[in-house]
Amino acid sequence: MRLDIEAEVGFVVGTPSPMGSPVALADFRDHVFGLCLLNDWSARDIQAWEYVPLGPFLGKSFATSVSPWITPLDALEEARVAPPERTHELLPYLDDTGADAEPGGYDLRISVAVNGHVVSEPPFSSMYWTAAQQLAHMTVNGASLRTGDLYGSGTVSGPAEGERGSLLELTWNGRDTLELPDGKRTFLEDGDVVTLSAWAPGPDGVRVGLGGRWWGGSWDGPRGRAQG
Repeated sequence: MRLDIEAEVGFVVGTPSPMGSPVALADFRDHVFGLCLLNDWSARDIQAWEYVPLGPFLGKSFATSVSPWITPLDALEEARVAPPERTHELLPYLDDTGADAEPGGYDLRISVAVNGHVVSEPPFSSMYWTAAQQLAHMTVNGASLRTGDLYGSGTVSGPAEGERGSLLELTWNGRDTLELPDGKRTFLEDGDVVTLSAWAPGPDGVRVGLGGRWWGGSWDGPRGRAQG
């Protein structure tokens, strides 16, 4: 099995919305309570077989790991940043370019380690679409939100070689290898342990650890042992 990970950020809904009422960009923080780290485990061999013409389903639906605690958005005020420059015209309900628009991005410093060895540091601040835009798009057709709903950012990857959020990207679908202290990898092997950790800038120079204590240091999690 070509077992892979996808480093993502998950957003958790706190306040629901009624059916038929889209959630505007400005209302994002009225509905989303906080965020967590998310690993979208992916079986790339199954995914490659099924995504034409079905689309990825079984290759990605067998497991998802999330960190055991949610970091409230209120703890991440110092980490809010403007998203990347918009290169395409945005539909009105997604337009966050106005002079009075609040910063929609978050400066989250993510680290991906395999067996204790860091293989990537994906930058969340460079994600083109913000969590507020994702929420607006999910509800623009009137779909409702429920307390506890979780939605993912998608794979967090940057332009540099060491900023890719999946082994598929890091190894160019197995063409290249990762050099680890315990051997080479293209995809995960039995017994491998993947650790996602992250922190964000906080007040007075402290680091907000995602998933646990937010007053200092980064938190290691979630952990997942590759089997298959």
